[in-house]
Amino acid sequence: MANATPKESNMGYNPENWPIGAALLNFTGVTADGRDRTAAGPQAWKQTFREVRHAGFDHVDLTDSWVRPGDLDALGRKQLLETARSYDLAFSDIAVTRKSVITPDEEQARLNMAYTKRTIDAAADLEVPMVCLGLHDPLTQAQKDATWFWLAEGAENEDTEENRGKAAFRFRELGEYAAERGVSLSLEMYEGTFLGTADSSVQLVTAVDLPNVGLCPDIGNIVRLHREVEDWRAMLAKMLPHTNYWQLKNYFRDYDPATGSYASSPAPLALGFINYREAIGMALDAGFDGPMCVEHYGGDGLTVSGMNRDYIRGILASKLPED
Repeated sequence: MANATPKESNMGYNPENWPIGAALLNFTGVTADGRDRTAAGPQAWKQTFREVRHAGFDHVDLTDSWVRPGDLDALGRKQLLETARSYDLAFSDIAVTRKSVITPDEEQARLNMAYTKRTIDAAADLEVPMVCLGLHDPLTQAQKDATWFWLAEGAENEDTEENRGKAAFRFRELGEYAAERGVSLSLEMYEGTFLGTADSSVQLVTAVDLPNVGLCPDIGNIVRLHREVEDWRAMLAKMLPHTNYWQLKNYFRDYDPATGSYASSPAPLALGFINYREAIGMALDAGFDGPMCVEHYGGDGLTVSGMNRDYIRGILASKLPED
């Protein structure tokens, strides 16, 4: 786990084989002829895997906005695994997106719990070590209409003790379910939720209190916001001791004190506001040894993700102990 000292962790990986998965958020869940890609089967999956492989990746981070492993039957999961293997790809994580288990509609929350359990089952079948969960809800219409969805207000968790307790209770139930199947869970940092600050994220994962449930400190989700945010170093210092998986992305960020205005836009890891050379060094010092995922919104996100992967491997080569 991430609580281990650097000497006890990081030793299973080297800069070349550390699992760094390509996020599939740049690929659609609907085929060109309008079919649901999940139900469309292997022929609808091959091109994405082919492009990911040609971009130099050996791991895929299965974003369920592309294909929903939890909605595949046993045969479908077998076909998904075989299709990925045909391109020499393995799965580093499944990301469950915008299916909050405490969404205000209790019937929808129940469905989201059931879907998450099916996804955990799928992870076991697909030999995926990690499932990433969050408490953020589907995009509002205003977010869908915005140039970047984070520029519009989204749904937020109702901040009550009852709701906080519900989040911890349901994540604990899912964590216990996952542990029985040899799967770990990671809780993704995201604004407007009980995972929206470093302090609240640590409070929640501590309340869950399971060895296979950790944090995903996706500080890019916070740095891109057009408001004052906590320093990224301070956020990481609090969360890294609990981190078991990491989604990495970066943003240009600017603030004009004369007008009080903020601006942000997606950036490659090496060029943005967060110094990931320092951040990765902090993670290694904290004993982080989990899978990573590279993301990028806008443009050719896969190519930028490939650049990000190579940048990370270069940092690992300079920071991991020499043989």
